[in-house]
Amino acid sequence: MSDLILETRDLTKYYGGVHALEGANFTLRRDEHVAIMGDNGAGKSTFVRQITAVEQRTRGEIIFDGEPVNFNGPLEAREAGIETVFQTLALADDLDVPDNIFLGRETTKWDFLGPFRFLAYGAMRQATLEGLERTAVKIPNIRNKIRNMSGGQRQCVAITRTSTFRSKLTIMDEPTAALGVQETAQVENIIRNLKEQGDPLILISHNMRQVFELVDRIVVFRRGRIVANLNRDAVSPEDVVAYITGARTGDEFAVAA
Repeated sequence: MSDLILETRDLTKYYGGVHALEGANFTLRRDEHVAIMGDNGAGKSTFVRQITAVEQRTRGEIIFDGEPVNFNGPLEAREAGIETVFQTLALADDLDVPDNIFLGRETTKWDFLGPFRFLAYGAMRQATLEGLERTAVKIPNIRNKIRNMSGGQRQCVAITRTSTFRSKLTIMDEPTAALGVQETAQVENIIRNLKEQGDPLILISHNMRQVFELVDRIVVFRRGRIVANLNRDAVSPEDVVAYITGARTGDEFAVAA
């Protein structure tokens, strides 16, 4: 089995004459946490949209879990084991925690009745509790509707989906951008728990302090290209900012293998 859970080769996306992503070569090991950084419009979100098949790539290759993949859409990517926590969270306000976690993937019972099936609420609640336990998320009442929860609790519910279905890869897009200090700390603890369990993670973040505390490696995008691949322990925040702004280019700093 390959040590890599994800690899992209020459991943490229054009929107007409606009080159939003150009020749992205990227790797992620099975137990690794990697941050993607860059200014707005640098290509970070475009890169993730190609991996998760929200959009179809112009060219390039994606190898996931040792096999070349060509997902037709986000559902196929999710079924293959790629869970994404977007900034919008994609939660249904009028549903409770188990219903949100299993939305679109409901567990049923008595399937022998042909087209008539019943939701297995008990099994979904139990799986939800197990997912919350694995991520160390504390939600007092899982039957509470999402609309009645804080921003931090909502974010934790979105993250818990990845643990409930034992995803092979978790991608988080600015997971703490709209949270307060305490809620941010809770989400960061979840990320640490994922690391302790050996679950790979791609973290898109502008928070330099967060990145240096949580990840192993930093990949910098600028103008649609990967311009730096840095070992976190070998660089400083000032080095990363220099790559983001274009003040530094090339491989002067501890480019990771």
